[in-house]
Amino acid sequence: MAEFMAILLFVCICLTLMAGYPVAFTLGGVSLLFAGIGILTGTFDASYLSAVPNRLFGIMNNQTMLAVPLFVFMGVMLEKSKIAEDLLESMSRLFGRLRGGLVISVCLVGALLAASTGIVGATVVTMGLLALPTLLRRGYDPAVATGTLAATGTLGQIIPPSIVLVLLGDVMSTAYQQAQLKMGIFSPKTVSVGDLFIGALLPGLLLVGLYIIYLIIVTFVQPQKMPAIPKEELGQVEWGKLLGALVPPLGLIVAVLGSILLGYATPTEAAAIGAVGATLLALAKGQLNLKQLRDVTHGTTDITCMVFLILIGASLFSLVFRGFGGEGLIEEVFHSLPGGVVGAFFVVMLVIFLLGFILDFIEIIFVVVPIIGPILLAMGLDPVWLGVMIALNLQTSFLTPPLGFSLFYLRGVTPRTVSTGTMYRGVVPFICIQLLMLVIAYFWPSLITWLPSQVYG
Repeated sequence: MAEFMAILLFVCICLTLMAGYPVAFTLGGVSLLFAGIGILTGTFDASYLSAVPNRLFGIMNNQTMLAVPLFVFMGVMLEKSKIAEDLLESMSRLFGRLRGGLVISVCLVGALLAASTGIVGATVVTMGLLALPTLLRRGYDPAVATGTLAATGTLGQIIPPSIVLVLLGDVMSTAYQQAQLKMGIFSPKTVSVGDLFIGALLPGLLLVGLYIIYLIIVTFVQPQKMPAIPKEELGQVEWGKLLGALVPPLGLIVAVLGSILLGYATPTEAAAIGAVGATLLALAKGQLNLKQLRDVTHGTTDITCMVFLILIGASLFSLVFRGFGGEGLIEEVFHSLPGGVVGAFFVVMLVIFLLGFILDFIEIIFVVVPIIGPILLAMGLDPVWLGVMIALNLQTSFLTPPLGFSLFYLRGVTPRTVSTGTMYRGVVPFICIQLLMLVIAYFWPSLITWLPSQVYG
């Protein structure tokens, strides 16, 4: 009976979320409702709820989670300081005279913006507003244009510093400690956000390279889809302006990631560097004033409150789910799957991929990963590799029709003359590229684990 209640709890939460109710209150409210029913029916041990105060205090006192508002502040500040607009204009002048040059510029600028903001919605909307009208006016195929923009926007999921990796790092650290307890191992080793940042660096850069290779191939196979811009329309490349647009955001990313890689700063301290650096860049561009600062702080507060409220609700859910014996049920199912750890891993990846259609990445990270993470890690999977694979998987589901969140963001800024079907057609090749990236990372796990091993030994 108790295990049935655990399954029913999970199903009810998914249905309530799909109905459009607020995530944080759904997770906490439905979980407490089921806990009350369980206490009355004798299927739930009320002692599990005694851990709630410690859980809440631990969330608010978590130094790693302090990086979330700082990285969000950095991203929102860069989004509103028009850095992407200047960079896209300069890169278009550099590559526009080549066939496909504009979409290659979009890919490079989008990757840089994704690394700067770490927020998928911000990257997709910003690039859509800036680049899509130009691409359509220049005769670029709408499917190629929208597909490139949507795919490039999802790079914010995997290229560090990424909010997804910050949240995953905290959850995977807890899951790794629980897995060690299951195995009877008491090791001081932990999984940090820095581990995931470094582990995701090579796959993220490789993914950008695969995007560009695909676009170059299309220019040879179907050149009419991506025409070149006449030189007389572009004018001369202003190298000073190009460097002025490229160096500041690139320098900020290097400062943030470099301070982590070289061991000078923790991810939280590096996030503070990024927040201060983004503010100084906005000031240098004359984009910092009282109204701008108020808008940025309001945006940061909104996103941060949402994240922490969801985390509190997810903590209540995990306690109640565990109190009903749900974790033991899932562990039993995983161990009975054919193929052992490989079969369990593929089932989990498929479930996360499908849940990515209906749930935001925050819900998946806080609800699903704490349940399946300790079990998979106790079966012998590397925590850094598993965390990056989950991030890559979420990135793919966010791009997949008909419910990919990246497509919803782009649809909001795309002219009605471009049909939704055209957008779906455009993202299919990029979905295949991301699936290829998952396959590569699966068969060559050192692509993810090598760099962290070199940095941290």
